Amino acid sequence: MIKAAQFLTQASGLGIDFYTGVPCSFLTPMINRVISDRTIRYVGAASEGEAVAIASGAWLAGRETVVMCQNSGLGNTVNPLTSLNWPFCIPTLMIVTWRGQPGLKDEPQHELMGEITTGLLDVMRIPHRPFPTQANDIAVALSEARAAMDASGLPFAFIMAKDSVEDEALDQPLRDKPTPGILLDFQTHGQRARRPALLERLLAAIPATAAVVATTGKCGRELFTLADREQHLYQVGSMGGASAMGLGVALNAKRPVVVLDGDGAALMKMGNFATIGAYRPGNLIHILFDNGVHDSTGGQMTVSDSVDFAQVALACGYARAMTVDDANGFDNAFAAALGLSGPHLIHARIQQGSLDKLGRPTVKPQDVALRFKSFLTGADSP
Repeated sequence: MIKAAQFLTQASGLGIDFYTGVPCSFLTPMINRVISDRTIRYVGAASEGEAVAIASGAWLAGRETVVMCQNSGLGNTVNPLTSLNWPFCIPTLMIVTWRGQPGLKDEPQHELMGEITTGLLDVMRIPHRPFPTQANDIAVALSEARAAMDASGLPFAFIMAKDSVEDEALDQPLRDKPTPGILLDFQTHGQRARRPALLERLLAAIPATAAVVATTGKCGRELFTLADREQHLYQVGSMGGASAMGLGVALNAKRPVVVLDGDGAALMKMGNFATIGAYRPGNLIHILFDNGVHDSTGGQMTVSDSVDFAQVALACGYARAMTVDDANGFDNAFAAALGLSGPHLIHARIQQGSLDKLGRPTVKPQDVALRFKSFLTGADSP
């Protein structure tokens, strides 16, 4: 058994100081110490998959990251680990608890996952080893993890057994209750705009210093087709993860960060709204293009027609939420968001359909990630 501070001090010596995740009783001492240590940044996520996306954004902004979760939460991480970290070659250190470890009595819901934890990591091609339980093993374990991540550019996992870390008290600062957000309605209730038209407006108005994270599907493909820029990150998977990734970037960058989301993706990970609202990055502009359908898969209806995303954002703590349905309203909303502290949601109700000649990014995801990281962390970054 080790002290949490022993692990965290040595990890910090390697530059690892950004933690995110979802609690587990096995993780309690580690998470309590991370929260209590004001030199370390911890973001509590609504889901394990969201934590992976947040860590990915933080890594792109120059941080070395850790994702902490219970092994039952590995199911929530499969999509981003395989369709975000893998194609973009984004590493993160994972600390995964081993509930239901074979030979130890645990609750019935942990039995199967306990049996397959190591196998699931193997299937996802994530190298792993036991979490260090002796002080003199910490440096060796971290060195092994660092070497593996440096070689592959992919995650590495520590599997934490029960009672690996001594009990730790929690010194958790209270979070200030946000002031009520502002709702602005720019709708004209006339002919709705199309997404490409609004993307063209965005490209004309966006500052050269702003970072853009575009959700998977036709949104990112349209953005690439209209203009390929180093400030763009085109997600090719991890549906629902764009806003969490944008949060990870925004918390670690001074520049404006613009997330281009879709109604289907936003519905898939609505917990992201709550996390964004709680941590309230003033530089985040969350644009949600809502055409009421899954446009990339044939136009099947979503349930967005029964959801008021602007009110959801305000209820979650966003500073401002704006609803638009035409190009002029979008221009006004985006200008307001650029000039005021956020986070902002721009809920853009749009027509269905896409560009007639719609391309796909020809830059490999790994190269997109590397140039995006260079853009975020370059010498001329604000």
